[in-house]
Amino acid sequence: QVQLVESGGGLVQSGGSLRLSCTTSGRVLNIHLMGWYRQAPGKQRELVATITKSRSTDYADSVQGRFTISRDNAKNTVYLQMDSLKPEDTAVYYCYADRVTTPTTLERNLYGQGTQVSVSS
Repeated sequence: QVQLVESGGGLVQSGGSLRLSCTTSGRVLNIHLMGWYRQAPGKQRELVATITKSRSTDYADSVQGRFTISRDNAKNTVYLQMDSLKPEDTAVYYCYADRVTTPTTLERNLYGQGTQVSVSS
């Protein structure tokens, strides 16, 4: 089974930057959609950004202009560059992938285990 593995979270001061990375384990032939969700304490999980294989992107209004999503299709890896971070960006960030093709399966709606991002004021 394909797994998503995130890295790059941590603690940063307001106005700082972090870069998250997510790659896949297992043999993956193609991934249609990759992205990031986040969940703050006491809140529902929300979409942060997505990117298709052809690199069409979509962002939540709250991060537009501050966050940049990108991907390396050869490495099945997605990145999230987060600049001008605010305390309200504090959350667990989850990698997401949909329509993941392996030699034997088509996986839908996969999430990683999450990485904590904390922004101090």
